[in-house]
Amino acid sequence: MIPRKVFFTKGVGRHKEKLESFELALRNAKIEKYNLVKVSSILPPNCKVIPREKGLKELLPGQIVHCVMSVNSSNEPRRLLAASVGCAIPAEKGLYGYLSEHHSFGENETKAGDYAEDLAASMLATTLGIDFDPEKDYDERRELWKISGKIVRTTNVTQSAVVGKDGRWTTVVAAAVFIL
Repeated sequence: MIPRKVFFTKGVGRHKEKLESFELALRNAKIEKYNLVKVSSILPPNCKVIPREKGLKELLPGQIVHCVMSVNSSNEPRRLLAASVGCAIPAEKGLYGYLSEHHSFGENETKAGDYAEDLAASMLATTLGIDFDPEKDYDERRELWKISGKIVRTTNVTQSAVVGKDGRWTTVVAAAVFIL
């Protein structure tokens, strides 16, 4: 049971109830009708990244669907929250990649997305034997990874939102959804 395809999605939901705000975030991400099972951070070898709309056409309501998902919620007025999934794909075919989840407060989409991408790339770099200093700036490490030729691509999907003045629950989700 190894996924051969993956798509990325994100969403935001707002409601007076926390659970309902989560449901609305899943609806906004278009994955509310599946039984989602969270899995850890491995992107299977040769797993093809496809557009969300194409991936959704391959799924049926009620289906058990595996995903790497980041979720964050708050009802604190004016609170900035983010959920992000980072992805690092190795250059060499047949090797596995990494996905990472990151959820934070006070970070915009760019900052949270860059961090999630960096996490995934760092995990992949260590398994590929790329020597790097984790204390170095992300841009310096990214340049080293590019030069090594071992990491072909990094990306992320990130959703951020600000809780309204009314303090209604706000939930953000970001997910990598696998298709068998």
